[in-house]
Formats: sequence, structure tokens, C-alpha cells
Amino acid sequence: MRLFLVRHGETVDNVAGLYAGIRDSPLTTHGVLQARRLASHFASRSSSIGPVTHIFSSDLQRAVSTAQAIVDAQVTKATEKEDTDHSKLQLVQVVELRERDFRSAEGKRFGTPHSDAETHDEMRARATDFVQAHLDPLLDSISNGDNCKTNTSVVVVAHGLILNSLLRSLLARYAPEEMTRLANAKLSSGSVAGRSEFLAAWSNTGYLEMKVDAIASSEETEKSTAQLTVVRVNVLDHLHGLKRTRGGIGSAKFDSKQKTMDSFFKPAAKKRRVD
Repeated sequence: MRLFLVRHGETVDNVAGLYAGIRDSPLTTHGVLQARRLASHFASRSSSIGPVTHIFSSDLQRAVSTAQAIVDAQVTKATEKEDTDHSKLQLVQVVELRERDFRSAEGKRFGTPHSDAETHDEMRARATDFVQAHLDPLLDSISNGDNCKTNTSVVVVAHGLILNSLLRSLLARYAPEEMTRLANAKLSSGSVAGRSEFLAAWSNTGYLEMKVDAIASSEETEKSTAQLTVVRVNVLDHLHGLKRTRGGIGSAKFDSKQKTMDSFFKPAAKKRRVD
């Protein structure tokens, strides 16, 4: 099984340079194009990572919109293959996956003091609640030898800061050595991982990919366990060649009626002939 931790697409507040923790900032036109590229990317990798069987997101619209694009692409792929088992994928929205609450600094410029913001411990508690309620059962199914789920993928779409809390919670439970490896990699690159919650970076629609394997029981462990290995961090392959729509459209709130650069290269819809 593969586990993907995904950040949402670009938002209006990202472009404006504003703190948008629990603020429900919408995707820009460019952010929607990023999400569509990501969705097509996952669908195109189905032969190697399998279908997405479970997808979770924050309940904030920037994450929901990004996740729903993935759902739509997966359902279309399954329908084309007449795969009824995976054509009914549903998005599960989870409040615990919301971004850090900046409280008094919500909606204000980056750099605004926010000493009253949600703490890292509070975020870690939320992330752990999500893991226990939603991911533990799926990871247990792998460790118990549920082979039908080994060539599948689980996707979590959320926000950069809470994703770091989620990553720490997952690695602490299933792969402490991976946490050490990532921390050492940060140190060697010049950042001080020991003084930061940031084990990884997430650009807009960037994703972290983890491989999930079952480790057989041994004298030390009474039952099989799931083991996580971080394969890639902040993957942005799907954005190659994507250009921002000009005239300010790309940075504006997405309008479904507005044409984008991509739309100009799509074949025009054929008009039905009336006899």
C-alpha cells in the first residue's frame, strides 16, 4: 500500500501573503489547475500504486476542492475500466485535519505576531486523533495480511503545518527510524531540525509518498506490524509545464465560467447537428 500526504492547491490568501489557518480561503484559478494536474497524475500512476481506496481531507474548501478533483479522476478511471469496486470512492472530510489556528493573526499579513496561535502540541494531538480513528484501522489491515489491500493507495489532503504534525505522529507510531532519517537529512541540508516541527516541506499540491509494508511477527513482537518508509518528499512532477493564466486570472478566486490557459488547448466541443 502507498500512503500520500498532500497539500492543497494555491489559494487567494497564499497569493495575498495572509495567514489562513482555519480561514476558509478558496483556491485560485491556478490552484484549481494544480489540483486537476495532481488528480490526473495519480490516475496515470494506477498501474504502479493501484487505485485510491480511501481519501480524507480537511473540511476547509481549499483541501476539499483539491481532494474532490482526485476523487473525480479516480472514479472516471474506474468507470472506464468497468471497475465497480473502486468507482464509488467517497471523500471523507475531517475537522482534525484543519490547518493551524493562528487565532488573532488569522487573515493578517505574514510576519504578524501570533503568540496566541495553536501550539504544536495541540496540533499533534489533533493529528494523533485522526491517525487513531482513520489510519490505524487501514494500517492494521496490511499488517494482518490483507493482501487485497497491498496494491492500493490512501490519500490525505490537508495543509502544510498540520501535515508535518501528522507525519510526526505517524512516524512515531510506525517508523521512529524514519523520523531520525528525515531529521538528519534536514540537519545535513543546513536546517536545524531539532528545533523545529518541520520534517518535510509541502508546496502547493506537493505530496509526500510513503510505502507501507507488513513486518512479520518475531520474538520481540507478538503480532505483525505495519512499517512506513518515506519514498519521496514534496513531489511536484505533475506541475511540469503548467503556466499561470495571465491578466490576473490565475491569481484570482477560481470562476468556473472563466477560461484558463489549459482551456485554449482543449478541442472545442462539437455542436449537435439539427436536421
